[in-house]
Amino acid sequence: MNSRETLLNKMRPSIDVKFLKIKNSSFEESFQNVILRPIIKVQTSLLVQAFKKYADTHKGVFYQLRPEKKTTYIENAIKKDQKFRNFLKGIIIGMFTVEEYNLYKLNSSSLNKRMMNLVFQRLSENLQLFEYREDVKTNSH
Repeated sequence: MNSRETLLNKMRPSIDVKFLKIKNSSFEESFQNVILRPIIKVQTSLLVQAFKKYADTHKGVFYQLRPEKKTTYIENAIKKDQKFRNFLKGIIIGMFTVEEYNLYKLNSSSLNKRMMNLVFQRLSENLQLFEYREDVKTNSH
């Protein structure tokens, strides 16, 4: 194992790829639970900062919304803004080992959906971290 993989594996629970064949679980569900969840947990603070930057570049509209509207805003940002979605995927995929990436390539479309659902859940659970920001321009010039 090279030094990159060693460092990645030290940052999260040890993962034995053989366990991706968990009884009564699909490959995608096992990949989600064994690989994606631990990575997203480790990357939460970066995902939160990435969303703050996204909200700031969209004139801070997000900060003025009611909590229930904020979750819809997050969901729309992840689903409809392809550039932002790809950026979020990069934050997570960049934490894969080569072996995990090779497994991911087998069904990336389905795994991307699961990945973005987990990111949405994680950001929605952390709404309290997205407080109103005075320094964001809310007027268009």
